[in-house]
Formats: sequence, structure tokens, C-alpha cells
Amino acid sequence: MFSKRSFEGRPGMTRSAAIVLSLAAALAAAPRPAPAQFRPEEVARREAQEEFLLTAEIVRAEPIGEGVTRPWKLYLRKGDVEGKAAWKDPHGMMGGYLEGWQYEIAAYRLDKLIGLNMVPPAVEREFQGRKGALVLWAENKHSLLEVMEEGIRIPDEALDRTEKMKYLTRAWDSLVANDDRTQQNILYTEDWRTIIFDHSRAFRSTGEHVKRLMFGRYGIKRSSQGAPWLFRRLPRWFVDEVRKLTFESVKAAVGMTLTDREIKAVIARRGLLLKEIDEMVREWGEAAVIY
Repeated sequence: MFSKRSFEGRPGMTRSAAIVLSLAAALAAAPRPAPAQFRPEEVARREAQEEFLLTAEIVRAEPIGEGVTRPWKLYLRKGDVEGKAAWKDPHGMMGGYLEGWQYEIAAYRLDKLIGLNMVPPAVEREFQGRKGALVLWAENKHSLLEVMEEGIRIPDEALDRTEKMKYLTRAWDSLVANDDRTQQNILYTEDWRTIIFDHSRAFRSTGEHVKRLMFGRYGIKRSSQGAPWLFRRLPRWFVDEVRKLTFESVKAAVGMTLTDREIKAVIARRGLLLKEIDEMVREWGEAAVIY
């Protein structure tokens, strides 16, 4: 995601980079409830990454050429640090769907609050005279779409992790009412960690999106045969963090990126998600659902 020496721990390291690496070491040494999809050292760099996204010079830009939101790939530089990011500014109805660039930032901030560590850093930034979301480019080896279409085999040692992350992604999308999760915006790193992006159609707050979850046994999304897409197994730390969510804690985390109505919808879905998890535990036993 970044290159050059200031993030590498080599001679010429800036004071701020040294502090970031010290934080990374401390975080890596601390006990964690579950392996992060972004590594501990990557999570420790988020504050520096946000600052980079906000202040780095845009040295080159090119259209990504995919999607109705017409995103751009920006090449950034600040001092001897270089990086890439995706910029998009969808708003209102586009292609028959309600879009909002601010939801990209809200998803990242809620990810941080929960400790999901699967959503890349995102900030508000102007480009070509328009406000939008600038999202750090997530380095990856494959998308889920490529895995499915090209028949790429997930190694045996990674199957359990990728399966668990599939269920965790569904639970997350249910919480934030992400109406546009596709195989293309689920990414795998070279060591088969899962990174998810594209939340401009998330945080729905009307109709069935406050009465039903996107996934689960009663979910809005169904297979072509009408079967539900379940979140069969979830990490205990995630369930515990979801239980802690309140209107006040979410509002403090997401700021002005969500309206009060949208935050209340998150809290309503929190209740639905926990209710379904509790039902699963009663039916299958806690050991079969929570790990």
C-alpha cells in the first residue's frame, strides 16, 4: 500500500514513522481476540495512513473504468512516501440504487470501532473540485470473483480461515445493510487474508432494511434456489463487540458521515443480528456457532 523508506524502518526514517513502528511492535505483542485480516503492524499504521490520504500530493490519476460510480485510481506522494488510493463521489440515485460516498468512510470508522480490521482506511478528500471518499488501495493477490471464475484453488491450510471470514463478512454486511457485496469486492491477500471494500450502497435506513438483515435465515439476499446465505460461525470477540454498540458509541465513531436515522437503523439491525445468533446458539449449541 505504501512504498519508500519512511514506512520501512530503514535509515532516513522520519520521527512519525518511528513512532508508528513502535506502536506496531506494541500491538503485535499484545493479546488479540482473533487474527486480524489487516496485520497488527498495518492496523498500527492507520493513523499515519489517514494523514497520508488527507495530505499527500496527487501526482497522477486514472479512471478505474469499472462500476456505475466511476471511481478513480490516484497515485499519491508525500516526501519519500508513495501510495495509491481509490477515489469516488457517488451520491443520490445511480443505476437504480441509492449511492453515497460518505458511507465508505462510515464503514471504515465502524470497522475501527468494532475491531473488524477488514475495511481499508478511508477519508474525505476533494478531487477535481468535488468532495468524495479516498480509500487506501488494498494490495491483494486475487478477488473472490477470480477464484471462482478461474478455478483458483484455496490451499487446504487456508480453507478454515477463508470460510470463517465468509461468514464474518455476511454478518458485517448484515449489520451495515450493504446492498452491494459482490465477489469482485472481496479480496484475498497472498497469504489468504480477506479484505473487503466498496460500501457506497451500505447503511440503508428504510423499509425492510430495518426489519430484516441482508443475510441469515431470514435474510433479504437469497441464492438462486431461494436458500438463505447463513453466517454459521462467528468469532466471540465480534459478537461481544456488536453487543456493546449503542447509538452514542456509533455516533461518536462515525461523526457526520451518517445521519441519526441511519445510526438508529444500525442499532436496529444490531438487535436483529444478535437475536439470530442467540437462536443459532440455542438450536446448535454455542460451540458450533461461537469460536
